[in-house]
Amino acid sequence: MKYLSEFRDKNLIAPLIEEIRRLSTAPLRIMEVCGTHTMAIFRHGLRAVLPRHIELISGPGCPVCVTSAAHIDAFLHVATEQGVRVALFGDLFRVPGSDGDSLSLVQSSGAGVEVVYSPMDALALAQRHPDEMVVFLSVGFETTIPLVAATIVEAQRKEVDNFSVFSAHKIMPPALTALLADPDLGLNGLLCPGHVSTIIGAAAYEPFARNFGISCIVAGFEPVDVLQAILMITRQVNEGRAEVENGYGRAVHWQGNIRARQLMHQVFEPVDCQWRGLGIIKQSGMAIRREFAHFDAEKRFAITLRETPEPQGCLCGDILKGKKRPVNCPLFKGRCTPINPVGPCMVSSEGTCAAFYKYGAS
Repeated sequence: MKYLSEFRDKNLIAPLIEEIRRLSTAPLRIMEVCGTHTMAIFRHGLRAVLPRHIELISGPGCPVCVTSAAHIDAFLHVATEQGVRVALFGDLFRVPGSDGDSLSLVQSSGAGVEVVYSPMDALALAQRHPDEMVVFLSVGFETTIPLVAATIVEAQRKEVDNFSVFSAHKIMPPALTALLADPDLGLNGLLCPGHVSTIIGAAAYEPFARNFGISCIVAGFEPVDVLQAILMITRQVNEGRAEVENGYGRAVHWQGNIRARQLMHQVFEPVDCQWRGLGIIKQSGMAIRREFAHFDAEKRFAITLRETPEPQGCLCGDILKGKKRPVNCPLFKGRCTPINPVGPCMVSSEGTCAAFYKYGAS
């Protein structure tokens, strides 16, 4: 596939590693915001080839992981309603609620739960089952939201009455603001999320560079991409600069995808939202606008989110903030494993705990 072999070429990787080692003389703390970056870094063994004083910290870029326990419990409640069939992406399937149940468990007890590959699949499901209410349990950042918006617009156009969306969508900039306001993190740079950036554009990170004095590099997901981004941060720190640079120009434009953002804001509007580990962040969630209220599952089912405690002993919240590593959690590899997960960071394919467990990092 194009851009795989080229960006995994050892003849390109080796000089980047050598240059990073040559230029990096002081400790650096770099957060990869995106869960896909976390998995790529582990999968390609990039931590092992960097100088020991360069610390890579995983951030809150896994949408399933930052979905609050209250939302998970509400998803489970909807799934067990009579005459309801819920549709969801696979990463959400095994996330436990506060009582230990998951959507996979309620499915085994007879609830209508189906994994789909796109929100349009969920709409098609509703059309095939007109006698049931199909609810799409929707989590995701700016990459996902326009797709869901397009599906709601299509459902309205086709007058599909038995389809609705339970939105737990979140947007990244407010979360980054909340993170960077914490002086204890002491970050030097951000590997900005490549997928999200295709929508919001590299320009979205300019306030962070300006207000927090932190280097922001939009990065792709192959070894050359990630190492190039780390080298760019190293150079900026050495030169006393804190700027936004786009290292993923083959996919990300400075202004992003304007049409996708217009569609997103046509259907959704910002609201205060609970993030697992980060608490309530103002204007960081995306709720369905009143004009499309007929497709809003929260309104249809009169759902009220209830305050729900994190599982006892689970450090998922601190791990999402970059303050703890999975190996610091007393449940890691004991009570909490991919087979029997306690927290979502062990469930999602982009979860930090899942990456540490799979690749044996310390």
